[in-house]
Amino acid sequence: MPVSLPRPLALIFDMDGVLVDSEPAHKRAKELAFAQFGIVVPEVVYDSYKGRPDATVLGEILEDRAMGHRLEEALQVKHRIFESLEHEIQAVPGAIEFVRWAQERFRVALATSATARNRTEALKLLGIADCFEAIVDAATPHRTKPDPEIFQIAMSKLGLRPSDCWVIEDSVNGVRGAKAAQCGAVGITTTFDRATLLQAGADLVIDSFVQLREALSPSGID
Repeated sequence: MPVSLPRPLALIFDMDGVLVDSEPAHKRAKELAFAQFGIVVPEVVYDSYKGRPDATVLGEILEDRAMGHRLEEALQVKHRIFESLEHEIQAVPGAIEFVRWAQERFRVALATSATARNRTEALKLLGIADCFEAIVDAATPHRTKPDPEIFQIAMSKLGLRPSDCWVIEDSVNGVRGAKAAQCGAVGITTTFDRATLLQAGADLVIDSFVQLREALSPSGID
């Protein structure tokens, strides 16, 4: 797979949609939470919010129904329901093996907008909690993607420059944030298709972690 990016020193991973296939559980939790407020949201609306934080999704939908003042209550309901469903979460195919492979060859960081609690549980479920040298999650105040701040914090923790880092993201806003941080942006097609990720500015689009391993291995898979 031809790659024009310089070989990185570090890989910075998003979590939801990149390492864990959590979107079905998050979507179901939102549906059940909205139902408690008498709200039914069309499928197309959920699709339009893929990759965006809970506070944005719930906040805008509640605001449209003159219920914005109930956002904190709705967030608590959604989070409680999600915790009851998280046992259904699966790893993205190849993610666990890739992270362990990468840990031996690159510096590895995580940059996720997930809560510290959800991040901890997801990494424990995958068995890769000890693989990341630096972690940024919702416990560290940061502006939401596509703002680059979350990646800048991760790079600061690693002590590296943008040109040293590739960011692996599944969402349009994540790719845009990576580009705004001046990192190499790798889009994986777990949430959006190739054309959408390229349009967002991805330097490289992959369909699997096997492809990413090939791109990082100049002489083939090692």
